[in-house]
Amino acid sequence: MKEISELEKRITSALERIGKGIDRASMASRPVPPASLAPQAAEAALRAQLEEEKSLNAQLQDRLRAAKGRESPGELQEKVDRLTRQLDVQGLELQRMRRTSVALSDQIAALRQAQAAGVVEPQLINRTLQTELDALRALRLSEVAEMDEILAALAPHIAETGHARA
Repeated sequence: MKEISELEKRITSALERIGKGIDRASMASRPVPPASLAPQAAEAALRAQLEEEKSLNAQLQDRLRAAKGRESPGELQEKVDRLTRQLDVQGLELQRMRRTSVALSDQIAALRQAQAAGVVEPQLINRTLQTELDALRALRLSEVAEMDEILAALAPHIAETGHARA
C-alpha cells in the first residue's frame, strides 16, 4: 500500500509538471517574428519535455495498475482463511499428541508398577503397546499436517517458477 501511495504522488507530480509545460508551450506558441529562432527552439524543447513527461506518466500508471492488481482483498481473505484452516488442523493434531502422550505415560507407569510387584498382566502390556501405536499415529498425522502446510506455502512459488520458465 505504501508503494501505491508513493506511485500516486509521483503521478500527481508528473501531471503538475505536464500542466506547467503545456502552459509554457501555449505562451511560446503565440505569433513569433520569423527572424527569431530562439523561441522556436524553446518550444521544441518544451514539446520534447512534454512527450517525455507523458511517457513517464504512462509508465507510472502502468506500474500503479500492476501494484493494485497484485493481491485483492478477496485473495488476501482467502489466504487468511487457508492459513486459519491449517492452524486449526495443527492444533487438533497437537491436542491428539498431548492426549496420547499422557495416556502412554500412564500406561508405562502402570506397567512399571506391575513389574515391580512381580505381576505379569498381558492386558496391561497390550494396552501399553496400543497406546504407543496411537502415539506414533498421532505423530505421523502431525507430520503430515506440517508437510501440507509447507507444500501450501511453496505452491505459489513453484507455480511462479513454472510460469517464468514457460
